[in-house]
Amino acid sequence: MACPPPQETTKRSATIHANPGGRTLKLKVIVHEAAEGGHWAEVPSILGCATQGETFEELLSNLSEAVEGCLAVDIENISLQEKDRVVEIAV
Repeated sequence: MACPPPQETTKRSATIHANPGGRTLKLKVIVHEAAEGGHWAEVPSILGCATQGETFEELLSNLSEAVEGCLAVDIENISLQEKDRVVEIAV
């Protein structure tokens, strides 16, 4: 869920650890305090990836879900040529 930027923000850095296949993916996240209460965050390395939470702990939980959703891509709608290959990498 994307939230509009609040009037006042407090920047804090957090690292999200996703664990696909036992590996760790570290992403920088910008956490903002929402003017109406709670927090919202954006992941600058993933365009449009943002979420919110009433508490910081809820926000962190929601971030993992948001990142997973933003990175999930359905390749069925992508046009592939005969020599193209689809590969999956772990970072």
